[in-house]
Amino acid sequence: MNRSAARGFLAFLLSVPVLQGNDDWRVRYSSSNVCALRGATVAISCTYEYPDNVQYRPNTFRTLWLTKGDTYQPVDLEHDTDYRVHVESSCGEVRCTRSRCHGTCTLRIKDLRQSDSDVYKFSFTTNQPDGEYTGDPGVTLSVTDLQVKVSFLDPTSPTWAELECHSMCDLGGDPGYTWFRNGQNVEQGVKSRGYFKSEGSYSCAVEGYEQLGSPLVLLQGNGEWTVTYSSSNVCALRGATVDISCTYEYPDNVQYLPNTVRTLWFTKGDKYQPVHLEHDADYTGRVEFSRGEVSCTGSRCHGTCTLRIKDLKQSDSAVYKFRFTTNLPGGEYTGDPGVKLSVTDLQVKVSFPHPTNPTWTDLECHSMCDPAGDPPYIWFRNGQNVGQGVNYRAYIQSEGSYSCAVEGYEGFRSPLVCKSPPPYTDMIPDVMDPLG
Repeated sequence: MNRSAARGFLAFLLSVPVLQGNDDWRVRYSSSNVCALRGATVAISCTYEYPDNVQYRPNTFRTLWLTKGDTYQPVDLEHDTDYRVHVESSCGEVRCTRSRCHGTCTLRIKDLRQSDSDVYKFSFTTNQPDGEYTGDPGVTLSVTDLQVKVSFLDPTSPTWAELECHSMCDLGGDPGYTWFRNGQNVEQGVKSRGYFKSEGSYSCAVEGYEQLGSPLVLLQGNGEWTVTYSSSNVCALRGATVDISCTYEYPDNVQYLPNTVRTLWFTKGDKYQPVHLEHDADYTGRVEFSRGEVSCTGSRCHGTCTLRIKDLKQSDSAVYKFRFTTNLPGGEYTGDPGVKLSVTDLQVKVSFPHPTNPTWTDLECHSMCDPAGDPPYIWFRNGQNVGQGVNYRAYIQSEGSYSCAVEGYEGFRSPLVCKSPPPYTDMIPDVMDPLG
């Protein structure tokens, strides 16, 4: 999938260091909790100690980081297919004084994904009696996105909105933020909250890490009538279900009349002759509409509306607009420019990470845009499930025909690619049915 090539280091320690040990064997983590933004790089560090009871032997040791397995059967992250391409482990030299040995080790995870949210533990093995130890309970890593939260503080002046650059965990150190309007930098080194004119597309980022910005939020209004979409661009896989949401506001100038509102979503026609999706034959049986109750305070009324499209087709790629009509003077409004929906298929991308050993191949389950929530994937070899609930990358050696799918949408697999036995190690498109 189209994953950003940008890289940055941005992590936030959320608590004091934690010491785990049994008096003789110890692991001390730099923090018990770490929070970082998706797409960034994070470093998790520890120091460890053990008794040097066999001083007449050369001191030997092995170290690893793990999230899977246990103390007895740990899975080294550097050999874990979910992490192999984006982790690095570095350890300092072990020093022994008297009867104690000390060392340090750091795990660096690049291009963070939401699926990297997990508990990470450090384990080491020495040539001492009972020479294995794992530092429990480990370090909890939380990976989060930035989001723009919108509020209208003054209902009588909806041309201005308060925006907040928000994440699910506290980004310590009170960093500065950068705000963008229509792709242009409009504020830099400012607080996470700002007061902006409610017209245009807005996003935010932590200063210095602009490549890790939030999704866009579109504010569209004419001063009194406004439509705010949750995002100006939405991407989803063919066959999946997608929700497109908005909030809308209008002036309540005819308070002596019962308040009536009609709403619709459309892609065809224009604001004067829109084709309601509910009556569009291309969407029959695949669309649902939900509308929250309209609430009026002072002279302003507010509502919410969501369009759900099921069993997505590539022909559903279009711009979707919300329109509402009230019983007020001039009481019709369409939220331009709308929301662009892109529907994409999966493809298997192939690379050879070790040119001198072409029997091993790196496969990536790729689409033109990121499916939301960093979902788990399934890999198939010769039509058989060989990996479920795993990462979008696979590291394979065996020949055969390979395809992938997002878990839960196995009916929408990628086209097959075929790996031939040596010496023909190139991956070529397979002519078999892409659904295996």
